[in-house]
Amino acid sequence: MTETPGQPVPGSGDAALRAAAERAAATRDRNLPQFDDLPVPPDTANLRQGADLHEQCLSLLPLVGVWRGEGEIVYPTIDGPYRFGQQVTFAHDGRPFLYYEARAWLLDENGAVVRQAAREVGWWRPQPDDTIEMLLAHSTGVVEIFYGRPRGQTAWELATDAVVRTATARDVTAAQRLYGIVEGGDLAYVEERAMSGQPMQPHASARLRRVVG
Repeated sequence: MTETPGQPVPGSGDAALRAAAERAAATRDRNLPQFDDLPVPPDTANLRQGADLHEQCLSLLPLVGVWRGEGEIVYPTIDGPYRFGQQVTFAHDGRPFLYYEARAWLLDENGAVVRQAAREVGWWRPQPDDTIEMLLAHSTGVVEIFYGRPRGQTAWELATDAVVRTATARDVTAAQRLYGIVEGGDLAYVEERAMSGQPMQPHASARLRRVVG
């Protein structure tokens, strides 16, 4: 990535507002699939639709939506780097947490899909003191608890406090992530991991564009 997540977006305020309006024209009416017979408020990834965002989640407001793009994986224990596509969802139902889901697929050198890859689901739980608790479960058998805080209004940094693994999971011991809104309104993140006997170091990064919300 060429931008650091959360760095100021260049240009005047008016230009930024115009650009945001243009981007929103294609996504403002899209949302998650809805069941019309659900007896409780459905999840929404669109701040214009569904339940109001809980005031405790206002520090996470820029994240709400569905994001899609590409990234790169690199680590000493794999034959990389590898390119991947990814879709990330941040949604809510009006309560003081965000639902989070990410699914990825490996890409070849021409950008064609090779196969499905990592999946993870969890919850972002902002607290009154601005602490963020993130609970994350991976399809690979790893469950992580992260703690973090906002870094300004458009960046969020988190690190693991606990990691639990099933008997067949990879030997992951720690991780940290930095998410941020970068130039053009995209969502970017970088992740570092300590696993497979290696110290903490870069593992994955991606830049995603908004497709819902």
